[in-house]
Amino acid sequence: MFTSPLLATRLSILLLLSISLTGCASITMPPPTASTSTLEKLRAANLAPSSVGKFKLAPGLNPQMDKTVTGLRGSSIQGANGSFSQQLREVIIAELKAAGLYDEQSQIQIEGQLSDSHVDAAIGTGTAKLAAIFTVNKAGKKVFEKTVSVDSRWESSFIGAIAIPEAINQYSSLYKALAEKLFDEKDFRSVLAR
Repeated sequence: MFTSPLLATRLSILLLLSISLTGCASITMPPPTASTSTLEKLRAANLAPSSVGKFKLAPGLNPQMDKTVTGLRGSSIQGANGSFSQQLREVIIAELKAAGLYDEQSQIQIEGQLSDSHVDAAIGTGTAKLAAIFTVNKAGKKVFEKTVSVDSRWESSFIGAIAIPEAINQYSSLYKALAEKLFDEKDFRSVLAR
């Protein structure tokens, strides 16, 4: 295949530019906010107010999974307070507060263990996954336990300056998606029903 010297030079410059634009960077996720769709569902569900207990990394997993996510072509992302399990906890609290369903004194307590967290800004198809084991305790007795997971796939650009921000957005959006999926769980709703 014949390639003109000018085209080859332009391709080389584009490749070098994309590499330089994707240098190592560490991005911190913003503090969580409630989502409109989850807020509407929670308000319509007639649930009892809940408190939120401990959120941590599930046992046996590499502690780094709770601190940083790689797969971003040399860059990384961290939770707003340095922990993804705490990021998830804060998302749950933000959603409950927005719906008027958060009560620190409630005998109903939601807890969670982060069991999967990854993102890959691969050229062609990007992927991300987030999962947690959620439990609900009523007056100290466990009444609900379930692993809930969400994932995402998207077209991922060859150019890092495009691919990395998109991968970060896709990964970050999984926190609200996971909270929404938990709140949609039939068994979860039944144990929180008024």
